[in-house]
Amino acid sequence: MSKALILLGCTGSIGRQTLDVVCANRDAFHIAGVSARRLSESLLATIREIKPDVVAVESETDAKRLADEFPGLTVFSGSSALKRLAALDQSALVVNALSGSIGIEPTLAALTNGCDVALANKETLVAAGQLVMETARLRGVDVIPVDSEHVALAQCLNGNSLRSVEKLLITASGGPFRGKTRAELKDVTVEQALAHPNWSMGSKITVDSATLMNKGLEILEAHHLFQIPLDQIEALIHPQSIVHSMVQFRDGAMMAQLGAHDMRIPIHYALFYKQGRKDSQLPRINLLEIGQLTFEQPDFITFPAVTLAMQCGKMGGTIPAVMNAANEVAAHAFLRGELAYLKIIEMVSAVVEAHTPTYNPTLEEILDADRLARDETEKRIRKQVEMH
Repeated sequence: MSKALILLGCTGSIGRQTLDVVCANRDAFHIAGVSARRLSESLLATIREIKPDVVAVESETDAKRLADEFPGLTVFSGSSALKRLAALDQSALVVNALSGSIGIEPTLAALTNGCDVALANKETLVAAGQLVMETARLRGVDVIPVDSEHVALAQCLNGNSLRSVEKLLITASGGPFRGKTRAELKDVTVEQALAHPNWSMGSKITVDSATLMNKGLEILEAHHLFQIPLDQIEALIHPQSIVHSMVQFRDGAMMAQLGAHDMRIPIHYALFYKQGRKDSQLPRINLLEIGQLTFEQPDFITFPAVTLAMQCGKMGGTIPAVMNAANEVAAHAFLRGELAYLKIIEMVSAVVEAHTPTYNPTLEEILDADRLARDETEKRIRKQVEMH
Protein backbone atom coordinates (compact mmCIF):
# COMPACT_ATOMS: atom_id res chain seq x y z
CA MET A 1 0.00 0.00 0.00
CA SER A 2 1.15 3.53 -0.70
CA LYS A 3 1.82 5.82 2.25
CA ALA A 4 -0.49 8.74 2.98
CA LEU A 5 1.19 12.12 2.75
CA ILE A 6 -0.12 15.44 4.07
CA LEU A 7 1.46 18.46 2.40
CA LEU A 8 1.34 21.79 4.23
CA GLY A 9 2.02 24.63 1.78
CA CYS A 10 1.36 22.90 -1.54
CA THR A 11 1.57 26.01 -3.76
CA GLY A 12 4.97 27.31 -2.61
CA SER A 13 8.33 26.41 -4.15
CA ILE A 14 9.03 23.41 -1.88
CA GLY A 15 5.39 22.32 -2.01
CA ARG A 16 5.32 22.25 -5.81
CA GLN A 17 8.59 20.32 -5.98
CA THR A 18 7.30 17.85 -3.37
CA LEU A 19 4.30 17.22 -5.61
CA ASP A 20 6.71 16.56 -8.51
CA VAL A 21 8.49 13.89 -6.44
CA VAL A 22 5.21 12.33 -5.28
CA CYS A 23 3.79 12.25 -8.80
CA ALA A 24 6.95 10.44 -9.97
CA ASN A 25 6.43 7.88 -7.17
CA ARG A 26 2.68 7.25 -7.17
CA ASP A 27 3.28 3.63 -6.16
CA ALA A 28 4.86 4.81 -2.90
CA PHE A 29 2.72 7.81 -1.87
CA HIS A 30 -0.74 9.26 -2.17
CA ILE A 31 -1.68 12.79 -1.10
CA ALA A 32 -4.30 12.64 1.64
CA GLY A 33 -4.45 16.39 2.28
CA VAL A 34 -2.94 19.70 1.23
CA SER A 35 -2.99 23.27 2.47
CA ALA A 36 -2.61 26.66 0.84
CA ARG A 37 -2.98 30.10 2.34
CA ARG A 38 -5.52 31.17 -0.25
CA LEU A 39 -7.51 29.92 -3.21
CA SER A 40 -5.53 30.21 -6.45
CA GLU A 41 -5.33 28.66 -9.90
CA SER A 42 -2.32 26.69 -8.65
CA LEU A 43 -4.35 25.20 -5.78
CA LEU A 44 -7.30 24.38 -8.05
CA ALA A 45 -4.98 22.65 -10.53
CA THR A 46 -3.39 20.66 -7.70
CA ILE A 47 -6.78 19.51 -6.38
CA ARG A 48 -7.88 18.41 -9.85
CA GLU A 49 -4.65 16.52 -10.49
CA ILE A 50 -4.01 14.73 -7.18
CA LYS A 51 -7.57 14.59 -5.78
CA PRO A 52 -6.80 14.96 -2.06
CA ASP A 53 -9.43 14.04 0.53
CA VAL A 54 -8.93 17.22 2.57
CA VAL A 55 -7.83 20.79 1.82
CA ALA A 56 -7.07 23.52 4.37
CA VAL A 57 -7.26 27.23 3.51
CA GLU A 58 -7.21 30.36 5.64
CA SER A 59 -10.43 32.09 4.58
CA GLU A 60 -13.94 30.77 5.11
CA THR A 61 -14.95 32.41 1.83
CA ASP A 62 -12.28 30.39 -0.02
CA ALA A 63 -13.39 27.27 1.85
CA LYS A 64 -17.01 27.73 0.71
CA ARG A 65 -15.92 28.22 -2.93
CA LEU A 66 -13.85 25.03 -2.76
CA ALA A 67 -16.70 23.07 -1.18
CA ASP A 68 -19.05 24.29 -3.92
CA GLU A 69 -16.64 23.39 -6.73
CA PHE A 70 -15.58 20.01 -5.30
CA PRO A 71 -18.66 18.52 -3.55
CA GLY A 72 -16.85 15.46 -2.17
CA LEU A 73 -13.95 17.44 -0.73
CA THR A 74 -13.55 18.07 3.02
CA VAL A 75 -12.38 21.66 3.57
CA PHE A 76 -10.89 23.10 6.76
CA SER A 77 -10.62 26.85 7.28
CA GLY A 78 -9.80 29.38 9.96
CA SER A 79 -7.06 29.59 12.58
CA SER A 80 -7.17 25.87 13.45
CA ALA A 81 -7.20 24.58 9.85
CA LEU A 82 -3.48 23.79 9.60
CA LYS A 83 -3.40 22.01 12.97
CA ARG A 84 -6.47 19.94 12.07
CA LEU A 85 -4.96 18.93 8.75
CA ALA A 86 -1.55 18.13 10.26
CA ALA A 87 -3.18 15.80 12.81
CA LEU A 88 -5.61 14.25 10.32
CA ASP A 89 -4.03 10.80 9.95
CA GLN A 90 -1.70 9.19 12.47
CA SER A 91 -0.21 6.95 9.78
CA ALA A 92 0.63 9.82 7.41
CA LEU A 93 3.94 11.49 6.73
CA VAL A 94 3.43 15.24 7.18
CA VAL A 95 5.54 17.46 4.93
CA ASN A 96 5.77 20.99 6.32
CA ALA A 97 6.62 23.26 3.38
CA LEU A 98 5.14 26.38 4.97
CA SER A 99 7.04 29.66 5.13
CA GLY A 100 7.41 31.42 8.48
CA SER A 101 6.55 30.75 12.10
CA ILE A 102 3.01 29.77 11.08
CA GLY A 103 4.60 26.33 10.71
CA ILE A 104 5.23 25.82 14.44
CA GLU A 105 1.77 24.79 15.64
CA PRO A 106 0.96 22.31 12.85
CA THR A 107 4.38 20.68 13.29
CA LEU A 108 3.69 20.15 16.99
CA ALA A 109 0.15 18.93 16.23
CA ALA A 110 1.49 16.33 13.79
CA LEU A 111 4.23 15.14 16.15
CA THR A 112 1.82 14.96 19.09
CA ASN A 113 -0.50 12.86 16.94
CA GLY A 114 2.35 10.39 16.31
CA CYS A 115 3.28 11.44 12.77
CA ASP A 116 6.77 11.77 11.36
CA VAL A 117 7.32 15.28 10.00
CA ALA A 118 9.49 16.07 6.98
CA LEU A 119 10.38 19.64 7.84
CA ALA A 120 11.27 22.29 5.28
CA ASN A 121 10.01 25.06 7.57
CA LYS A 122 13.23 26.16 9.28
CA GLU A 123 11.48 28.76 11.44
CA THR A 124 9.82 25.97 13.44
CA LEU A 125 13.15 24.73 14.81
CA VAL A 126 14.68 28.20 15.13
CA ALA A 127 11.80 29.48 17.28
CA ALA A 128 10.74 26.31 19.08
CA GLY A 129 13.48 23.75 18.48
CA GLN A 130 13.76 22.48 22.04
CA LEU A 131 10.00 22.01 22.36
CA VAL A 132 9.67 20.38 18.93
CA MET A 133 12.52 17.89 19.38
CA GLU A 134 11.36 16.98 22.90
CA THR A 135 7.83 16.33 21.59
CA ALA A 136 9.23 14.10 18.83
CA ARG A 137 11.34 12.18 21.36
CA LEU A 138 8.44 11.65 23.75
CA ARG A 139 6.12 10.45 20.96
CA GLY A 140 8.81 8.25 19.37
CA VAL A 141 8.58 9.93 15.95
CA ASP A 142 11.09 11.62 13.65
CA VAL A 143 11.69 15.16 12.50
CA ILE A 144 13.15 14.56 9.04
CA PRO A 145 15.12 17.40 7.44
CA VAL A 146 14.20 18.59 3.94
CA ASP A 147 16.60 21.54 3.46
CA SER A 148 19.48 20.50 1.20
CA GLU A 149 22.07 21.39 3.86
CA HIS A 150 20.45 19.32 6.60
CA VAL A 151 19.69 16.39 4.32
CA ALA A 152 23.41 16.48 3.44
CA LEU A 153 24.38 16.44 7.12
CA ALA A 154 21.96 13.59 7.84
CA GLN A 155 23.58 11.50 5.11
CA CYS A 156 27.11 12.28 6.31
CA LEU A 157 26.17 11.47 9.91
CA ASN A 158 24.28 8.29 9.06
CA GLY A 159 25.79 5.39 11.00
CA ASN A 160 28.22 7.58 12.92
CA SER A 161 28.11 8.35 16.63
CA LEU A 162 27.60 12.04 17.47
CA ARG A 163 30.55 11.64 19.87
CA SER A 164 32.77 11.12 16.82
CA VAL A 165 31.83 14.54 15.35
CA GLU A 166 34.26 17.42 15.62
CA LYS A 167 32.17 19.97 13.70
CA LEU A 168 29.45 20.45 11.11
CA LEU A 169 30.20 22.64 8.09
CA ILE A 170 27.12 24.16 6.47
CA THR A 171 27.83 25.57 3.02
CA ALA A 172 26.42 28.76 1.54
CA SER A 173 26.61 30.06 -2.01
CA GLY A 174 27.25 33.56 -0.66
CA GLY A 175 24.14 34.83 -2.43
CA PRO A 176 24.05 37.58 -5.06
CA PHE A 177 26.28 39.95 -3.05
CA ARG A 178 29.29 37.73 -2.32
CA GLY A 179 32.46 39.82 -2.33
CA LYS A 180 30.63 43.15 -1.99
CA THR A 181 31.42 45.70 0.73
CA ARG A 182 28.80 47.41 2.89
CA ALA A 183 29.37 50.62 0.96
CA GLU A 184 28.54 48.81 -2.30
CA LEU A 185 25.32 47.47 -0.79
CA LYS A 186 23.93 50.83 0.30
CA ASP A 187 21.42 51.11 -2.56
CA VAL A 188 20.59 47.45 -3.23
CA THR A 189 17.28 46.93 -5.04
CA VAL A 190 14.76 44.15 -4.47
CA GLU A 191 15.48 42.81 -7.97
CA GLN A 192 19.20 42.55 -7.19
CA ALA A 193 18.55 40.76 -3.89
CA LEU A 194 16.25 38.24 -5.59
CA ALA A 195 18.80 37.38 -8.30
CA HIS A 196 20.22 34.28 -6.59
CA PRO A 197 23.15 32.83 -8.55
CA ASN A 198 22.24 29.14 -8.16
CA TRP A 199 18.82 28.40 -6.65
CA SER A 200 15.22 29.30 -7.51
CA MET A 201 13.38 29.87 -4.22
CA GLY A 202 10.58 31.90 -2.67
CA SER A 203 11.17 35.63 -2.28
CA LYS A 204 11.56 35.71 1.51
CA ILE A 205 14.10 32.88 1.67
CA THR A 206 15.99 34.47 -1.25
CA VAL A 207 16.28 37.71 0.73
CA ASP A 208 17.53 35.64 3.69
CA SER A 209 20.14 34.14 1.37
CA ALA A 210 21.21 37.62 0.27
CA THR A 211 21.70 38.76 3.90
CA LEU A 212 23.13 35.32 4.94
CA MET A 213 20.42 35.15 7.63
CA ASN A 214 19.42 31.92 5.90
CA LYS A 215 22.72 30.41 7.02
CA GLY A 216 22.22 31.66 10.57
CA LEU A 217 18.79 30.03 10.69
CA GLU A 218 20.23 26.80 9.28
CA ILE A 219 22.93 26.68 11.97
CA LEU A 220 20.28 26.91 14.69
CA GLU A 221 18.20 24.31 12.86
CA ALA A 222 21.18 21.91 12.67
CA HIS A 223 21.88 22.46 16.38
CA HIS A 224 18.41 21.16 17.26
CA LEU A 225 18.11 18.47 14.60
CA PHE A 226 21.42 16.79 15.35
CA GLN A 227 21.92 17.82 19.01
CA ILE A 228 25.34 19.31 18.20
CA PRO A 229 26.55 22.32 20.26
CA LEU A 230 26.47 25.64 18.40
CA ASP A 231 30.22 26.08 18.86
CA GLN A 232 30.72 22.98 16.71
CA ILE A 233 28.76 24.31 13.72
CA GLU A 234 30.24 26.65 11.10
CA ALA A 235 29.17 28.31 7.87
CA LEU A 236 31.43 28.10 4.84
CA ILE A 237 31.04 29.94 1.53
CA HIS A 238 30.98 27.55 -1.44
CA PRO A 239 29.96 29.50 -4.58
CA GLN A 240 29.28 26.45 -6.75
CA SER A 241 26.59 25.05 -4.35
CA ILE A 242 27.58 21.48 -5.24
CA VAL A 243 28.80 20.41 -1.79
CA HIS A 244 25.68 20.87 0.34
CA SER A 245 27.33 20.33 3.72
CA MET A 246 30.20 18.45 5.39
CA VAL A 247 31.04 16.74 8.67
CA GLN A 248 34.51 16.87 10.18
CA PHE A 249 35.11 13.83 12.40
CA ARG A 250 37.44 13.59 15.39
CA ASP A 251 39.66 11.04 13.68
CA GLY A 252 40.58 13.57 10.97
CA ALA A 253 38.22 12.23 8.29
CA MET A 254 35.74 14.53 6.57
CA MET A 255 32.56 13.51 4.77
CA ALA A 256 30.73 15.67 2.24
CA GLN A 257 27.48 15.28 0.32
CA LEU A 258 27.32 16.55 -3.26
CA GLY A 259 24.41 17.05 -5.62
CA ALA A 260 22.87 19.17 -8.36
CA HIS A 261 21.02 22.47 -7.75
CA ASP A 262 17.66 20.72 -7.53
CA MET A 263 15.58 20.68 -4.34
CA ARG A 264 13.75 17.58 -5.54
CA ILE A 265 16.86 15.55 -4.66
CA PRO A 266 16.79 16.29 -0.89
CA ILE A 267 12.97 16.11 -0.94
CA HIS A 268 13.21 12.64 -2.51
CA TYR A 269 15.67 11.54 0.19
CA ALA A 270 13.43 12.91 2.95
CA LEU A 271 10.28 11.19 1.64
CA PHE A 272 12.06 7.83 1.42
CA TYR A 273 13.96 8.35 4.68
CA LYS A 274 12.40 5.31 6.39
CA GLN A 275 12.56 3.09 3.29
CA GLY A 276 16.12 3.67 2.12
CA ARG A 277 17.36 5.11 -1.15
CA LYS A 278 15.17 4.67 -4.21
CA ASP A 279 16.02 5.15 -7.88
CA SER A 280 15.07 8.46 -9.46
CA GLN A 281 15.45 10.28 -12.75
CA LEU A 282 16.56 13.46 -10.99
CA PRO A 283 19.63 15.36 -12.30
CA ARG A 284 23.17 14.10 -11.79
CA ILE A 285 26.29 16.24 -11.48
CA ASN A 286 29.32 15.88 -13.76
CA LEU A 287 32.46 16.75 -11.81
CA LEU A 288 34.52 16.99 -15.00
CA GLU A 289 32.18 19.70 -16.30
CA ILE A 290 32.23 21.53 -12.94
CA GLY A 291 36.02 21.41 -12.82
CA GLN A 292 36.63 23.19 -9.52
CA LEU A 293 35.02 23.37 -6.11
CA THR A 294 36.09 26.37 -4.03
CA PHE A 295 35.53 27.48 -0.45
CA GLU A 296 35.84 30.82 1.39
CA GLN A 297 35.41 32.24 4.86
CA PRO A 298 32.17 34.28 5.20
CA ASP A 299 32.57 38.05 5.49
CA PHE A 300 31.03 38.53 8.93
CA ILE A 301 31.53 42.33 8.80
CA THR A 302 29.50 42.88 5.64
CA PHE A 303 27.07 40.07 6.53
CA PRO A 304 26.57 40.09 10.33
CA ALA A 305 23.44 37.89 10.29
CA VAL A 306 25.30 34.62 10.96
CA THR A 307 27.02 36.07 14.03
CA LEU A 308 23.71 37.52 15.27
CA ALA A 309 21.94 34.17 14.84
CA MET A 310 24.69 32.32 16.72
CA GLN A 311 24.50 34.83 19.58
CA CYS A 312 20.71 34.49 19.74
CA GLY A 313 20.97 30.71 19.70
CA LYS A 314 23.40 30.75 22.62
CA MET A 315 21.17 33.12 24.60
CA GLY A 316 18.24 30.76 24.05
CA GLY A 317 14.80 31.06 25.57
CA THR A 318 12.48 33.22 23.48
CA ILE A 319 15.38 35.15 21.90
CA PRO A 320 15.62 32.99 18.72
CA ALA A 321 11.84 33.28 18.21
CA VAL A 322 12.10 37.06 18.46
CA MET A 323 15.02 37.13 16.02
CA ASN A 324 13.12 34.97 13.56
CA ALA A 325 9.91 37.03 13.80
CA ALA A 326 11.75 40.34 13.44
CA ASN A 327 13.62 38.99 10.42
CA GLU A 328 10.42 37.83 8.73
CA VAL A 329 8.82 41.26 9.14
CA ALA A 330 11.98 43.14 8.12
CA ALA A 331 12.55 40.95 5.04
CA HIS A 332 8.97 41.52 3.86
CA ALA A 333 9.33 45.27 4.51
CA PHE A 334 12.40 45.26 2.27
CA LEU A 335 10.44 43.41 -0.42
CA ARG A 336 7.74 46.12 -0.19
CA GLY A 337 10.35 48.85 -0.54
CA GLU A 338 9.87 50.13 3.02
CA LEU A 339 13.26 49.16 4.45
CA ALA A 340 16.76 49.39 2.99
CA TYR A 341 18.70 46.15 2.52
CA LEU A 342 21.39 47.11 5.04
CA LYS A 343 18.70 47.98 7.59
CA ILE A 344 17.24 44.45 7.66
CA ILE A 345 19.74 42.90 10.07
CA GLU A 346 20.15 46.21 11.96
CA MET A 347 16.40 46.16 12.59
CA VAL A 348 16.45 42.53 13.73
CA SER A 349 19.34 43.22 16.10
CA ALA A 350 17.54 46.23 17.62
CA VAL A 351 14.34 44.27 18.25
CA VAL A 352 16.29 41.38 19.81
CA GLU A 353 18.17 43.80 22.06
CA ALA A 354 14.88 45.32 23.30
CA HIS A 355 13.41 41.91 24.22
CA THR A 356 13.40 40.51 27.76
CA PRO A 357 13.67 36.75 27.26
CA THR A 358 11.69 33.98 28.88
CA TYR A 359 13.67 30.78 29.44
CA ASN A 360 12.34 27.24 28.96
CA PRO A 361 9.29 28.78 27.28
CA THR A 362 5.98 27.05 26.68
CA LEU A 363 4.42 27.09 23.21
CA GLU A 364 2.17 29.97 24.31
CA GLU A 365 5.17 31.98 25.50
CA ILE A 366 6.99 31.36 22.22
CA LEU A 367 3.96 32.48 20.21
CA ASP A 368 3.52 35.54 22.44
CA ALA A 369 7.17 36.49 21.93
CA ASP A 370 6.74 36.01 18.18
CA ARG A 371 3.65 38.26 18.11
CA LEU A 372 5.23 40.98 20.24
CA ALA A 373 8.39 40.95 18.12
CA ARG A 374 6.33 41.35 14.94
CA ASP A 375 4.41 44.27 16.45
CA GLU A 376 7.63 45.92 17.64
CA THR A 377 9.33 45.48 14.27
CA GLU A 378 6.33 46.84 12.36
CA LYS A 379 6.18 49.83 14.72
CA ARG A 380 9.87 50.62 14.17
CA ILE A 381 9.52 50.25 10.40
CA ARG A 382 6.48 52.56 10.31
CA LYS A 383 8.45 55.11 12.30
CA GLN A 384 11.31 54.96 9.78
CA VAL A 385 8.88 55.27 6.85
CA GLU A 386 7.23 58.33 8.43
CA MET A 387 10.63 59.96 9.03
CA HIS A 388 11.41 59.68 5.31
